[in-house]
Amino acid sequence: MYKIKFGTDGWRAVIGDGYTFENVSRLTEALATWLHQNFEKPTIVIGYDCRFNGKIFTELVSKTLAHHGVKVILQESFTSTPAVSFAVVKLQADLGVVITSSHNPPEYSGYKLKGNHGGPLQENYLREIEALIKDQLSIASDEIDFTELVKAKLIEYTNLDNIYVDNVREKFDIPAFANSKFTFAFDSMMGSGQKIMHDILPEIFHINKEVNPTFHGIAPEPLAKNLQLFSNFIKDEEHVDCGLAVDGDADRIALMNSKGEYIDSHHTILLLMHYLAGYKNETGKIVTGFSSTTKVEQLAQHYGLEVQRVKIGFKQISEVMLKEKVLVGGEESGGIAIAGHIPERDGIWNGLAIWEWMIETGKTIEELIQEIYDITGSFAYKRNDLKITESLKLKVIDYCKNNKIETFENESILRLETLDGFKYFLNEDEWIMIRPSGTEPVLRTYAEGKTKKRAEELIDILEKFVSSFE
Repeated sequence: MYKIKFGTDGWRAVIGDGYTFENVSRLTEALATWLHQNFEKPTIVIGYDCRFNGKIFTELVSKTLAHHGVKVILQESFTSTPAVSFAVVKLQADLGVVITSSHNPPEYSGYKLKGNHGGPLQENYLREIEALIKDQLSIASDEIDFTELVKAKLIEYTNLDNIYVDNVREKFDIPAFANSKFTFAFDSMMGSGQKIMHDILPEIFHINKEVNPTFHGIAPEPLAKNLQLFSNFIKDEEHVDCGLAVDGDADRIALMNSKGEYIDSHHTILLLMHYLAGYKNETGKIVTGFSSTTKVEQLAQHYGLEVQRVKIGFKQISEVMLKEKVLVGGEESGGIAIAGHIPERDGIWNGLAIWEWMIETGKTIEELIQEIYDITGSFAYKRNDLKITESLKLKVIDYCKNNKIETFENESILRLETLDGFKYFLNEDEWIMIRPSGTEPVLRTYAEGKTKKRAEELIDILEKFVSSFE
């Protein structure tokens, strides 16, 4: 029997292979059991993204939960992950489910769980749910009548998008965007953020505003290589000051400057730190993933803020946010949360915060980044995901575990950190890292250098090291 296991961000599998109606039902029955064990009259909010069969899988989850006595609230059309997370809090539900595999390639779907705090469900609860998954279903899904459960009001429809958008309008000066001297553009990557962003700012440029489960063959992950259309759009337009891109379920962020040049999540984390600490005089801990830039510590030191490094996966950051006052929590993959919002990644929310900052100060995104460089020095970052065989991946990881590597080609190793992967520091500003993905069959390679050329040189060195095991 197929083993369902939660990774760094939910359970994900290829549609029609591991991600089947039966396996989704098995997980959902376990979830229903867990909800009844922990809540007297459980209520759950469910949403789905723009992937293949999202609506069908969502109705399957909804009717399975409702059949087992769980009240279900859902939206008729697709919605973003942050909208579901916020609705869980606003509607005082006990849990949220999002049928999404976020940034993964189009053949994948997934199953994210959100706690009643509005962020990823804690690790210990995920393991409890996993332990309840049975090999056999208690009832075949085709024996459950969705329509009858709607009539019985065990399944109810509401507009989750409106709940989210109303909150945005309450917290941001939306009319100021239309009256600003700046011109903005948004790329939803054909994902579930497209409708919400159009509701908020219909007058800005929108690209990839379509529903296409194939994503035209490009994984909806906001990396530079996947955003060439957006980059070219900005270059070709007469004037765009800043572009915002989000991933397939709109919880990850990337930015573009006025030249169509990619601004990665490391810079975005620093921008939000600089805005909240430097301009708004707010305080709190900075929590960031193992693979984020070392400039986080340098900027935090400038503002007298504490930094905590955690394992990769936003749920690690979210768990700290539940216990302590966190100003910015962010990871290299583009998942960032800031104070004043739910403890959840939210690409649209963070993009609006940066755009509003530009409007308030009249400064361009390039000028704001230069202010950070004036404090920390400039840097560049590179990540490549190597699709290699499982045996080769294991060889590389085993070698890193069992051997003290002192050099990579002519690069001496200053120190090694192993919180989550193998991070080799060449000096205090430059490092390379190897880590197997927690959601995809790939080996991730990372490098940070003082310049773009240097980061590319370091990633090449690392990839030569991996290929030497072939």
